[in-house]
Amino acid sequence: MNQVQEKQSYVHFHGAPPKGKILMVASSPAVSKQTGWPIGFWAAELTHPLRVFQEAGYEVELVSTEGGKMEMDGYSNPTGPSGYSAHDVISLGYLQKPEFNTILENTKKLTEVNPTDYAAIFLVGGQGPMYTFRGNKDLEKLFVAFYEGGKPSAAVCHSTTLLLEAKKSNGELLIKGKTWTGFADAEEEFVDQAVGMKIQPYRIENEAKKISGTHFKVASPFASYAIKDGNLITGQQQNSGSAAAEMVVEMLNDLSN
Repeated sequence: MNQVQEKQSYVHFHGAPPKGKILMVASSPAVSKQTGWPIGFWAAELTHPLRVFQEAGYEVELVSTEGGKMEMDGYSNPTGPSGYSAHDVISLGYLQKPEFNTILENTKKLTEVNPTDYAAIFLVGGQGPMYTFRGNKDLEKLFVAFYEGGKPSAAVCHSTTLLLEAKKSNGELLIKGKTWTGFADAEEEFVDQAVGMKIQPYRIENEAKKISGTHFKVASPFASYAIKDGNLITGQQQNSGSAAAEMVVEMLNDLSN
């Protein structure tokens, strides 16, 4: 006997008012101390969740660690010479939109926003967060404000480095007792081997496993994988942004019912 499965998708119809506003936070441009490369955000980790949020009817605001112009990691650019992300037609589509490029030209600094104005927060990954997110007290405070407010609080890939140190108002690590994910050691190893050098100053999985009382979990390398534990939502890497964003939307729909 065949088992029937059904799934309803929430697609926003043209002209409908937005359901609410979601805050996305990305790294401002930086320079890697490991490679000397200019670094920033990973294109797919912005555009793929952005598509999910917009199609579900949410307005999105993008802010950055320092404000001003944004730069994507070179390997994440679908038109880049490496060809590494040439398959990323979603990012390619957004890059054809003048309004998207205008957003990247000038962002607010994350300290200029009020968490009460947004329904959820989503941290964009990339190579930049390894330097600009970890230990960023302003970003920790912002993320914790969403989390303690019971709002969907999401991070993907290297942006999950923030969770290694972010503490709740009671002084406990936010990840205490939580199951979460982020860029895996096996994925770091693959990238290092492909490029021929050590790319990152440390590895998130390795650091997470030094912390007692938390469960860092990964799936197969570069598989789409996201975890929701309470209102903390995490995605493993660039292929997990849509899955994490869908969990945010599902939680927002549950909260509104």
